Amino acid sequence: MLPLSATSAATNKTVLDRFMGLPIPDDKCQVMYVWIDGTAEGLRSKTRTIDFVPKTPSELPEWNFDGSSTEQAEGSNSDVYLRPVTLYADPFRLGKNKIVLCETYKHNKLPTETNRRKSCLEVMTQAKDFHPWFGMEQEYTILDVDNHPFGWPKNGYPGPQGPYYCGVGANKVFGRDVVEAHYRACLYSGIKISGTNAEVMPAQWEFQVGPCEGIEMGDDLWMARYFLHRVAEDFNVVACLDPKPIPGDWNGAGMHCNYSTENMRKPGGMEYIERAIEKLSSNHVAHIRAYDPHEGKDNARRLTGLHETSSIHDFSAGIANRGASIRIPRGCAEEGFGYLEDRRPSSNADPYVVSEIIVSTTCLS
Repeated sequence: MLPLSATSAATNKTVLDRFMGLPIPDDKCQVMYVWIDGTAEGLRSKTRTIDFVPKTPSELPEWNFDGSSTEQAEGSNSDVYLRPVTLYADPFRLGKNKIVLCETYKHNKLPTETNRRKSCLEVMTQAKDFHPWFGMEQEYTILDVDNHPFGWPKNGYPGPQGPYYCGVGANKVFGRDVVEAHYRACLYSGIKISGTNAEVMPAQWEFQVGPCEGIEMGDDLWMARYFLHRVAEDFNVVACLDPKPIPGDWNGAGMHCNYSTENMRKPGGMEYIERAIEKLSSNHVAHIRAYDPHEGKDNARRLTGLHETSSIHDFSAGIANRGASIRIPRGCAEEGFGYLEDRRPSSNADPYVVSEIIVSTTCLS
C-alpha cells in the first residue's frame, strides 16, 4: 500500500464552484476558527455558522475542540477552548464569511503550551512606548504530494543554484500559480503582505509580511501561513516550512526578521541599532533556542556558515552581509538610521516567540 503522501486525492474544483456560488441567508455567515496545534508548527481549523456578520473577534463565541487529537490534551480531559483574537475576511468562501485566529486554553483556563501569543502580547504591551516594528520574510519550499520538490526531476536534480533567484521562465521557476494565488488571498483578507519573490533554490519561494507593530506581526504571519497551506491544498501540492528540506549544496529556508524601534527609525538611530546588536550578541544562545520549535536542532541543519547563513555557534553582525547573524542594510548605514535584520530565525519558527524575545532583549532587559 502506498503511503498517504504518495497518493493523489485531487478533486474537481469546477464541480465545487457550482455549490460555492449558492447564496446563503442574509442573517448567516460561516466563520472558520484557526489555531496553532501542539506541534507549535501545524495549524488546524474548523467552521461554524454564525447568525450575524461579526465586525470584531470579541463578538464571536468561544468554542472548543478535541485536544487529544492535536497533541494539546489527554483523551480523559480533552476539551481545549478556542478564544477568537483576530478577524480576517475569508478569501476562500468570499462574501460575508470570515476567518478568525484563535488562542488555545486548557480546561483550567490556562494557556496551552503552544499558545505563545499570550506572553508575546504581554511583552508587546510593556514595550508599547518603543513602538516596535517588524517585517518578516517567510521562506518555504513547494513539494509535490510525494514530498519531492515541485518541478524537480523525479530521479535527479536540477542544475546548480544561480539562475533561480527572482528568476522567470518555466525552466527556472516552479509553482508561481501557488505564489500568486496566496498573495491575492492575503491582500483580500487584510493581511499586511508586502511582497514575494522566487528564492535561490528552485521551488523555494519567499513572501514578506510587514511592517507590523507589536502583536500584529505574529497574527498576520500565522494566518498567512494558514492561507499558504490552504492555497497549496487547492493546487494539490505541499507548502513545506522545513529549514533544510534538501540536504547538500542547496540553500535552506529562514524567516529573517527585520526589526526597529521608534528611536532606530529617527535620524541618529544608528546608535540605538548598535545598542540593540550588543544586547542580541550577549543573548545569542537564548535566541538560537527560541528561533526554531526544537530549541536549535532544526536550525543546526541550516545555520552552517554556508549558503548565505552565519554559524549557529557564533554571533556576527555586518553591513550588507548576508553571512552574518545580524545584517544592517547598506542604505540604513549610509543614512544613519533605519532597522536591523536578524537572519537567524528558522522558516518554521514561531513569529510570536521570535518577536517576543527580540523585544524582551532589546527593550526590556
